[in-house]
Amino acid sequence: LRLFFSMIDEKSNHEPECMRGEPKMDVSNEREKLQQIRHRFISVLAQNIGLYGISETNGRLYGTILFSNKPMTLDDMSKALGMSKTSMSTGVRALSEADMVTRVWEKGNRKDLYETEDDWYKSFISVFINRWREGTDKNKHAATRAKEALEMLLDETNDEDLIEEIKQDIDKLEGALHYYEWLDEVIHLFESGDIFKLIPKK
Repeated sequence: LRLFFSMIDEKSNHEPECMRGEPKMDVSNEREKLQQIRHRFISVLAQNIGLYGISETNGRLYGTILFSNKPMTLDDMSKALGMSKTSMSTGVRALSEADMVTRVWEKGNRKDLYETEDDWYKSFISVFINRWREGTDKNKHAATRAKEALEMLLDETNDEDLIEEIKQDIDKLEGALHYYEWLDEVIHLFESGDIFKLIPKK
């Protein structure tokens, strides 16, 4: 017996250093760290997503869907964010209109499932075009009408001081119209996809 136990002791003494005292992997702790990293990113994303015309709440919803390992139902979203199913439905509609999430189908599942749009470029272009095209068209129309009204007033008045002011205003509006024409060309680059010829996708 002494010989047997001495052999066991000798074997344990030759155990590789890497095996001695090696801490066991704490999976729960590491998963918690993963969730913290995701949460930090989602928080910053939600705070800045207003640039896309999306609310902070819907930004958090987007981040939640983004990091989900599988498509989510409205019930899944409601449970994850602690908000009503109605709010999730409204949020998903806004994100869908911005081409940021898409509806997918899963065999055997009758509920609507959603996942984020993989093409971030597509999402940006959709939001960029919709927001900038509308704003540019409205501003250009207003500038054109104001310029026409000033030109009519210029023909009617004989007041030299007023004439000078009107001419200065017309010059300013012409500068604005030149800018809007340039912006139209920029928007067209995105609409046509030619922007990627100048700046390729990464």
